Amino acid sequence: MSGTVLLTGSTGFIAKHVAVKLLNAGYDLRGTLRRLDRADEVRAAVTPHLTAKAGAISFVQADLEADAGWADAVAGVVAVVHTASPFPIAQPKDPAQLIRPAVEGTERVLKAAAAAGVERVVLTSSTVAVINEAKHDFMQDEADWCDIHLPSTTPYARSKTLAERSAWEVAKARGLKLTTINPGLVLGPPLDEHYGSSLGLIERILKGKDPMLPAFGLPVVDVRDVAEMHLRALQRPETAGKRYLSTSGSMAMVDMGRMLKAAYPTRRIPTREAPAFLLRLLALVDPQVRSILPKIGHLERVSNARAVKEMGMEFIAPKAALLASADWLVRHGKIWA
Repeated sequence: MSGTVLLTGSTGFIAKHVAVKLLNAGYDLRGTLRRLDRADEVRAAVTPHLTAKAGAISFVQADLEADAGWADAVAGVVAVVHTASPFPIAQPKDPAQLIRPAVEGTERVLKAAAAAGVERVVLTSSTVAVINEAKHDFMQDEADWCDIHLPSTTPYARSKTLAERSAWEVAKARGLKLTTINPGLVLGPPLDEHYGSSLGLIERILKGKDPMLPAFGLPVVDVRDVAEMHLRALQRPETAGKRYLSTSGSMAMVDMGRMLKAAYPTRRIPTREAPAFLLRLLALVDPQVRSILPKIGHLERVSNARAVKEMGMEFIAPKAALLASADWLVRHGKIWA
């Protein structure tokens, strides 16, 4: 496949890495922006990483919460890579703040693609759309789905699950060839200082904001591998109609703290697990702690076997992804020297 690919949410941490992969593979890229005044930001982030044979990049204004601009955005493209979706650390008081733009925005993008005759779509979903908390301590895979009706399911997990399910429904109804990439916690080096919530967690640990760490773990992946999977999905027609978990393994929070402490021994980095009763007390005043209470005592695990077998992925190890994140944060002054 060659031609122009539409990349939604092109200012995002993942999206900028996807942009580099697609451009260096020879695709021309059209990125969507809610505000065109951020075009220079994206250009500045991706340009240093482009090869001499990279494709051209352009931008169009389009907002997930409005119809305006989407017909122009998809006109003449050969594929759509839809990465745009909100990702908070703390869950909002009103779940609709996450769910409505995620679901309606996904439907808006896919329906615009279908109306323009664009068949190929790659969607950035999440492991939270896969992990069923009723099966927390079991290895899960692409056949699993988050149970949105469980009281412990967060608004973010519901938003990603409902958005992905909606994408599959639209794809079936409109004849789209859809692939979803479902990353875990995305670590690794950003391309600029707009790196969002996922690295905010590592920043929080490095700053020693908490004296102890919560007793849970989750799947992690390096952003460079996530971007590579988006490219391979586009390049391999046989991936259409499938979900692919993007993870290199799972890490407990306390292990993250201990690895970071070993790398930065002079920093006040927590290395002990917090007792459950203390977390319940902290949750009364800290919404970030409140959002992870249902995960306490569990190590979420998902299988990357499909990505390895069908895409040929060789994932960056979790520890390497973690340390790459920390190194970038320290070198760029996000954490005191």
